[in-house]
Amino acid sequence: MAEGTAKSGKKVVKVEQAEPSQKAKDLANDAVRNNTDGVWKPTPENKSKATTFRIVAVIFWVLAIAAEAVAIFWLLKQSQQSWFLWALIGGIVLIGILAVVGSQFWKKANQLDPAKKSEPARFFIQNQLGVIVSIIAFLPLIILIFTNKDMDGKQKGIAGGIGIVVLIAAGLLSAEFSPNSVEDETANQVANEGQIGNYSEIVTELTGTDFVTWTLSGNVYHLCTDASAVNLTSADNQIYSGDVATAHTAGKAGLTLEIKKELQECGFEEPANLDEIIQQVRDLRATAPAEDAPAEDAPSDESTESTEG
Repeated sequence: MAEGTAKSGKKVVKVEQAEPSQKAKDLANDAVRNNTDGVWKPTPENKSKATTFRIVAVIFWVLAIAAEAVAIFWLLKQSQQSWFLWALIGGIVLIGILAVVGSQFWKKANQLDPAKKSEPARFFIQNQLGVIVSIIAFLPLIILIFTNKDMDGKQKGIAGGIGIVVLIAAGLLSAEFSPNSVEDETANQVANEGQIGNYSEIVTELTGTDFVTWTLSGNVYHLCTDASAVNLTSADNQIYSGDVATAHTAGKAGLTLEIKKELQECGFEEPANLDEIIQQVRDLRATAPAEDAPAEDAPSDESTESTEG
């Protein structure tokens, strides 16, 4: 979501949830594959909510299939009645509503308590069960509508056509196009471990809030959208913003060392213990894993980031 434009003309984009870095994804996949203690698990509260949502979903799906059974075994036998067609259309719409509502509860449950990508069959079935149920709730009825000997062609065309449209709509609304997974949650967990708490405290002490900015190819994050480092020409000409945890999830290794310069650029007061804070940042960056540390040796990290883009 765009927040506005920086002084350089670059678009400022607020990031609510960043994509974990490839390293975090690789570590997560290894953890899940080997079933280590580092694998993400839902909280008891979320596990309980997911169970409740799944029970509610199943209730709606059972009602949808029950409505289908009524339509097949009773309603289709009433084809000579004047109200038959309208009742059949109403039944089709009701089945669609029940199927979709059930699917929404099921998708909420999968967000809270997802399956593992490493178990592809279960992962597919669990995430696309709403589509499967929609097919079960509609396909037999649609087939019987078109093969019903007591309905005329016009009735078959109207009811069957509406049935197909509602089936497609229910299937699309029930499908999970971006399914959550244990691997995804573990990657977020890996990305948000380590030094984030320390960096959040430092940024909040310097600026009053947990808010930083970064660019797509930069190694570190900065104190505001007016910082000169993020206003340099970059690959996509955008500045990303969010909290420290989101910056780390996006693959940024830590806070810039150009703190004094950026305090001036961003209009923040320079604290009396600034030298101590800068040394704290140096210590954090020195103790970070080698693969996470910013790729710079020069005194100024801007020497590295000026090559962005």
